[in-house]
Amino acid sequence: MIRITLAQMRRSVGRLTAAGIAIVIGTAFVAATLLAGDVLKRASYDSVAAAYADATLAVVVTDPYSAPESLTAEEVDALGDVDGVQAVAGRQNAYLTLGSGTSQVFQPAIGVGPDPALQPLTVTEGRFPGSAVEVALPASTLELLNASVGGTVEQQVETFVPDPDDEDGGEWVSSTQDLTVTGVVDDPYGAFATQGGAAVLTDEALEETLEHNNDSEKIFSTVLVLAEPGADVAQVRAAVEAEVADGYEVLTKDEAAASAISSLTSGANVLTSVILGFAAISLLVAALVISNTFQVLVAQRTRVLALLRCVGATKAQLRASVALEALILGIVSSVAGFVLGAGLVQVALVVVGRMDVGIPVPGTIAVTVASLLWPVLIGTAVTVVASLVPARAATRVAPLAALRPADAPALTGRAGKLRGAASLLLVVGGTVALVGALLLSRRGGGNVEIALVIGIAGGAVSFVGILLGAVFWLPGVVSRIGAVLARSGVSARLAAANTGRNPRRTAATSTALLIGVTLVAMMSVGAATARTSLTGTLDDTYPVDVSIGSQTWDETEERNAALPAATLAEVDELDGVAHVTRLESTDADLVVGESETTATVRGVSAADAADAVRASELFSELDDDTILLPWNVGYGEITDGATVTVTGPDGERELTVREVDVPGYAALVTPATLAALDTSTVVDHAWVRLVDLDATTDTVTDIRGVFSDTAVEISGAAVERATMQEIIDTFLAVIVGLLAIAVIIALIGVANTLALSVIERRRESATLRAIGLSRRQLRATLAVEGMLIAGVGALLGVLLGLVYGWLGSVIALGTFADVTLTVPWRDLTLVLVVALAAGLAASVLPARTAARTSPVEALAVE
Repeated sequence: MIRITLAQMRRSVGRLTAAGIAIVIGTAFVAATLLAGDVLKRASYDSVAAAYADATLAVVVTDPYSAPESLTAEEVDALGDVDGVQAVAGRQNAYLTLGSGTSQVFQPAIGVGPDPALQPLTVTEGRFPGSAVEVALPASTLELLNASVGGTVEQQVETFVPDPDDEDGGEWVSSTQDLTVTGVVDDPYGAFATQGGAAVLTDEALEETLEHNNDSEKIFSTVLVLAEPGADVAQVRAAVEAEVADGYEVLTKDEAAASAISSLTSGANVLTSVILGFAAISLLVAALVISNTFQVLVAQRTRVLALLRCVGATKAQLRASVALEALILGIVSSVAGFVLGAGLVQVALVVVGRMDVGIPVPGTIAVTVASLLWPVLIGTAVTVVASLVPARAATRVAPLAALRPADAPALTGRAGKLRGAASLLLVVGGTVALVGALLLSRRGGGNVEIALVIGIAGGAVSFVGILLGAVFWLPGVVSRIGAVLARSGVSARLAAANTGRNPRRTAATSTALLIGVTLVAMMSVGAATARTSLTGTLDDTYPVDVSIGSQTWDETEERNAALPAATLAEVDELDGVAHVTRLESTDADLVVGESETTATVRGVSAADAADAVRASELFSELDDDTILLPWNVGYGEITDGATVTVTGPDGERELTVREVDVPGYAALVTPATLAALDTSTVVDHAWVRLVDLDATTDTVTDIRGVFSDTAVEISGAAVERATMQEIIDTFLAVIVGLLAIAVIIALIGVANTLALSVIERRRESATLRAIGLSRRQLRATLAVEGMLIAGVGALLGVLLGLVYGWLGSVIALGTFADVTLTVPWRDLTLVLVVALAAGLAASVLPARTAARTSPVEALAVE
């Protein structure tokens, strides 16, 4: 039978090629999804983990309420003495005011550190500083200061000198010192992207800078630990954990990055959820399309299998022959599919790598055992399983009966009733599972992944039920729509009648496109909805693009100096800036009962805030009788809904507290309320909204350039938000590529099934020719039939895709984003047009063959 199987494959190269193409594309779809998901995950983790350099472990705060505010130098030094630890580096936050000529910048700074492996920045020119009067700077800062390696910049130092006669008194004394630029540093993974990069000083110089700022005690919010080569990381971790205080946690670098991403998405692992969803969907569509194509292919050989039965082949031999053919085809096609999918993702990486996307993207794909084996095994297994059902059906038919021309199958027998019952059961069961997944996802927490698995299973089961029952209802839908078209002529009337003569054939042909279009519509709706919903979440997480704060004292040396009005106006005129909102500030005491705290209070109207931020609803409750507090400003009884007494330099107000996720560490009131608290405020802060987040880095550089002669702190989450948006856009771009693959799968499916159904009807077409139908009318009949079946399948696929796409988005994203249904009408319209064109194109060659075949020749029984 092996020789017969190989001989059959050689004689059926054309048909096997059609099935093989579907397998190749389906497997490529799976491989591309898995590999693209891995790329996205690597890019996200690399971006977040950048701050930890090559550290083995990171000591981070996990419970801010039980942990000390920061770790002391003695505590950090103790970690360095732990067995197995090579070096430790405590993170300190320092800022430099640097000048050159009339230009000035306010630059965050870090120390060189005890070991290069704990340094997140790299030197692209020159070297790191080696003495207290040297500095390495980012290229953008050197450009603003018009400085270069080997030159000098001027550091402005504000030193607090205590009054010997008054322990609470003292004054700030200004001085300068020259720093030699020893190198240009790069931030390859964006660890300081939100602040325009960072300067590098020696550890001694950094400590001295902190002392100048009256920060005499060395404290650290994060500590990086580098283990000795060959040390047991688990043992080192346990030893370090024994040394740190409660409220701190010792994590590996990857765990720290995962924790940061988890906190960003409110505990829901959005990357895993979305990747898992699309990977499962890709496996489902590959299974359905391969199964549909191969079943039709094997069905055409029923008479060949029956003939083999007549000459002595057993049922088991026939099934084994078909399985072997499917196995060979599956392995070859699946391997080719993996190569195609991997190639597509690699090409995408090369293209993205040449673009200025603002974040580092891996240059090559990482092929793992799982990403290689799963697509190949799935493609091969589905091909073999898909071939067994029609092979078994063919061997059940008596050999002589199978050799007769087959009539249209009846759907009213026992098998038809069982099929209908199974279809109804699957649809109802799948729908129940989907509803359950929706309810479970609403509970949040760790239920998201479980809900997603249940939802995918429910959607798959219900869709299989719809496909299983399509033979009962789909031909009727086609016939009813065809009845409307039948009025246009003989060809249309014949085409409409043909669709109802063989329900199985009509259902098989239309189902091929139904599968593909449902997938395309579902992913289009899901991707568009994900973009809209996740953009809304980013708006809430990063409401302010860029924040500008004064860093110099006024003449009283008691409050910040005003930001120059002309400079702010210049910022307002930059091409990349949409709006600048000016804020005035004061310090005030907040008291509720026994709870008292001091906070910076800024004045802004709800209207002005709405123009500057991306989540205007944050300020909907701001009026003259309320004060908006960030979560980190409230204390004790100063909580949401409380009435707080706010006392400023010139007045006092009773205000209602509203805790919201407002940006920064300052409380917000209206300008009228601020004026009642302090009559001498000036504009010392500004919020900037950017036009295009894709150009964030360039715009932030332009803003820094405008303030080159003024000491200001420029911060904000625009760069970080742009990074996250770029990650989302990159992922959705991959999905668009997968949609193109899905469209090709659908076209292959409809072309295969329509071409095979035309071959099946050769005698039927010959009969019509014999009674007077012209070749042109025959071709038109088949063209209308192809477009009718394809069009109905596509229309129903769009409707199903809308439902599945919406439900999938709610289940996957509902716990960490307000899901807003977004329908990409342009894409869906294009899908319908392509489906009609596919139906027409798929009928051209078979119709031409049928029209050219002599009626007498076609009527002969093989």
